[in-house]
Amino acid sequence: MGQGRGWEGAVLRLLRAKDFELTVLDAEDVTPRYRRLRMDDGGLLAATGVHPTMWVRLWFSADGRPHQRAYTLVDPDPATCTFALEFALHEGVASDWARAARPGDTVEATVQGTGFQEPDPAPSHVVAIGDPASLPAINSLLGALGSAPATVWFEGEPAGLPDRTEAGRHEVRPVSRRDAGAHLVERVRAELPAVLAATPDPYVWIACDTATTRTLAAYVRKELGVPKQRVHALGYWRAD
Repeated sequence: MGQGRGWEGAVLRLLRAKDFELTVLDAEDVTPRYRRLRMDDGGLLAATGVHPTMWVRLWFSADGRPHQRAYTLVDPDPATCTFALEFALHEGVASDWARAARPGDTVEATVQGTGFQEPDPAPSHVVAIGDPASLPAINSLLGALGSAPATVWFEGEPAGLPDRTEAGRHEVRPVSRRDAGAHLVERVRAELPAVLAATPDPYVWIACDTATTRTLAAYVRKELGVPKQRVHALGYWRAD
């Protein structure tokens, strides 16, 4: 592809990552801080297939250096070779690109490391802990796990965002972001044990900032005793 990617790109090439060029088809400001771009996939979906929570690495350049950020595919459609990407806007090279993106703009993408293994046995209750950055993945996860009820701790203001929870089956518990994620950790510690006590086969999915994700994953595995194969934890961004 066109731009140098430093050691990260070299490692991905060794791992036989697949590269594609995506093209912006249209853009929509869902809220002032949340932007959706519909993309032509550049042959990606035909080459890789589709699975729930599928994500790609996008490559950006700033200050002469490459930067990569991961984003979940929204509504991937192999028939039309399109999908959407949703950006929770803040300060940073990826958000700056998304704000300025217009139809016809292109961005390089790499597919490597993405995957989804459906829990076995199927979960009797899904626990999801995330924020606007991981909302597309939460939507995809809940859709993939069928009829299982879910409790979602959502750090941030969900109003106006494109969540796909269903009333009566999914409960969303908004949590304001305070103290670099410590408030979310406090809420989960106070409320999660009762949720887990009421279900025999839970599945816990955690995707917040990296530090908060690590703290919560350790709590769920070590203190609550949820088996590691029933916990998926991935830091979606790094707090300043």
